[in-house]
Amino acid sequence: MLSDGGSTPHLEAGAGRLVAGVGARSGATADEVLALIGAALAEAGLGSGAVAALATLEARAGEPGVAGAAARLGVPVRAFRSEELAGVPVPHPSGRALAATGTASVAEAAALRGAGPGAVLVVPKRKARSVTCAIARSVEVRSGDTVHWGEVDLSVRLLGRGHGYIAGEPGSSPTRTFPLPTPHATAAMDIHTHADAHDLRHHGDAEVRDEKLTDLAVNVRTNTPPDWLRERIADSLTGLAAYPDGRAARAAVAERHDLPARRVLLTAGAAEAFVLLARALPVRRPVVVHPQFTEPEAALRDAGHEVERVLLREEDGFRLDPAAVPEDADLVVIGNPTNPTSVLHPAAAIAALARPGRTLVVDEAFMDAVPGERESLAGRTDVPGLVVLRSLTKTWGLAGLRIGYVLAEPETVAALERTQPLWPVSTPALVAAEACVSRAALAEAEDAAHRIGVERAHLLAGLAEFDEVRVVEAAEGPFVLVRIEGADAVRDRLRGLGFAARRGDTFPGLDRNWLRLAVRDRATTNRFLQALDQALLMLG
Repeated sequence: MLSDGGSTPHLEAGAGRLVAGVGARSGATADEVLALIGAALAEAGLGSGAVAALATLEARAGEPGVAGAAARLGVPVRAFRSEELAGVPVPHPSGRALAATGTASVAEAAALRGAGPGAVLVVPKRKARSVTCAIARSVEVRSGDTVHWGEVDLSVRLLGRGHGYIAGEPGSSPTRTFPLPTPHATAAMDIHTHADAHDLRHHGDAEVRDEKLTDLAVNVRTNTPPDWLRERIADSLTGLAAYPDGRAARAAVAERHDLPARRVLLTAGAAEAFVLLARALPVRRPVVVHPQFTEPEAALRDAGHEVERVLLREEDGFRLDPAAVPEDADLVVIGNPTNPTSVLHPAAAIAALARPGRTLVVDEAFMDAVPGERESLAGRTDVPGLVVLRSLTKTWGLAGLRIGYVLAEPETVAALERTQPLWPVSTPALVAAEACVSRAALAEAEDAAHRIGVERAHLLAGLAEFDEVRVVEAAEGPFVLVRIEGADAVRDRLRGLGFAARRGDTFPGLDRNWLRLAVRDRATTNRFLQALDQALLMLG
């Protein structure tokens, strides 16, 4: 598939989309990656703006050098499993690369695979000290105003969790067309339309399942549910012979947000709502703003969608820039306050993402832990396409009962409801929902939010004493995000000292140097800070 026996042809701009395949060793920098890509493009007489995507092995997709290069180029990264790349014939195979990665040339195979069926390798493998690079050109077929690009999977099957999609699976639809995407400038970065190294199905409860550890990994408020809520739930057990009737709970939630009941849908936790949205809505270009709770993206992938990411950056305080979201995205998902960064985005900035024809999903699972619920969009009816998700499991300690709800336009609620099974929320969960939106419960939640703020300030002050620890200072939720060089090793040491912290590397946009810590009472925090001091000393 190499033109002219390995020579590099001069390309006219626009002659098919260019994909840069990249092989990068651990520790390779974005500057190294960009330098080699630039040199390869210069051979073809093109500038860096000609690249439409980077492609690489999924195990390397999260490397800072690859992700950083993509961010600076303003292009996505397409990540492939080694099995996918192993089947791509390459002109310059390497036995060393085959032994190390299972692929004879990551750069050439990724470029060709990323550019799609019929792709042409226009710049063969080029090497630097820690990076390899190759450039492939996709095939373009025009039909009216629509373009079929070789780099788009024309038919897909969903693989198991943690994998991407394979084109051309037998029995799948032979054609699928997309209008050209609208160019957009990204202040952050939307990357990885395929699966990558992040374990989207890892959640904090996995950190504490099998050991008796002090739990700073799960963001459920301690000493919950309160006694009065336990009693209400227990009393509901006498009615288990009857099928659940959600009308009273639905009306109570609607009244709590001053909305009509037709704008409310009760769900088995917010996680079910993400699945319903992924399955029920006709989505063409979904975008998830990261770092954030990973279940929305996992649900979209499971429903067969390719997901683009906008990565918010540490140097910007992980704050949202609405301009970073592709203009033609028809589904945008963002958390507020965001898990795991604990950043509370201004309501106006999130509302600015709304567009005609776009569904804007705001995960407000932790909003009731923010005093006054400032910056909430729940109850707003003037934002087109708005869907707000709420969870009652965090503040009230109901993770095992599963209860949450959706606030959206009646047409969206009806579409989601049609996708739900019959009686999706149990009678005890319905009773809990009604109880947790009562005036007395809301007052208790507000008091708890203020106490969390005090305890969070104490935790942040303690963390500030460590030179090795860098905290995301804009924390507004019941947890904080910290960066420690070698945090994965620190986490292991903390476990040995009796504390569970949430690993950060499963969140897109973060790596092994991040930990999320739940806010606890002052005594627990003091014991944790002592353990952290020990862990850091043990690691030198």
